[in-house]
Amino acid sequence: MSADRFGRHDADDQFMVAAAKLAYDLALPTESAGGNVLAMPGREEAWVRRLFERAVGGLYAVVLSPLGWHVRCGATLQWQISSKTEGIDDILPAMRTDVVLDHGGSGRRIVIDTKFTSIVTAGWYREQSLRSGYIYQMYAYLRSQVGCGDPLADSASGLMVHPSVGTMIDETVVIQGHPLRFATVDLAAKPADIRAQLLRCFEVSC
Repeated sequence: MSADRFGRHDADDQFMVAAAKLAYDLALPTESAGGNVLAMPGREEAWVRRLFERAVGGLYAVVLSPLGWHVRCGATLQWQISSKTEGIDDILPAMRTDVVLDHGGSGRRIVIDTKFTSIVTAGWYREQSLRSGYIYQMYAYLRSQVGCGDPLADSASGLMVHPSVGTMIDETVVIQGHPLRFATVDLAAKPADIRAQLLRCFEVSC
């Protein structure tokens, strides 16, 4: 939709439509001249990360739903609590996943978490290391659901998707029966190439 179709009172609508088009095309905002005009997002990481998360979830929903996959974006997982004190509900953090892919026919579940940071950081005794906090987060997503009566949860796999920052990474480890995959996506590539990279992440994770 072109800018001349919006009136001066439609600024919010113009922003939402442009943001939706960016997510649909898997294109991220830059400060270069282009065909979509957006309000300055304040260069906030959270704003861009949400756009990245929604683009990933939207792509999988469009492509995988016709193949029998159920795609949930922003799903909340429950802690398996056996007892608690009176005030714990006020301070216990919720577990919210970015995207969950379920396929009942094959018994597969893939829990996806997107981060808009480098997938590695400097380690204690090596030049780079996976970010331990992100691994612990995914581990909690997977292991906290085991034995809760959902067979898909008992063998679920995890997929961490990060933008590439100078290097491409695609590695997998199996921890207590749960495959964990760490992959990067080159967001400087053309939209079709980004789409192909994200679909490869899904295909190998299956």
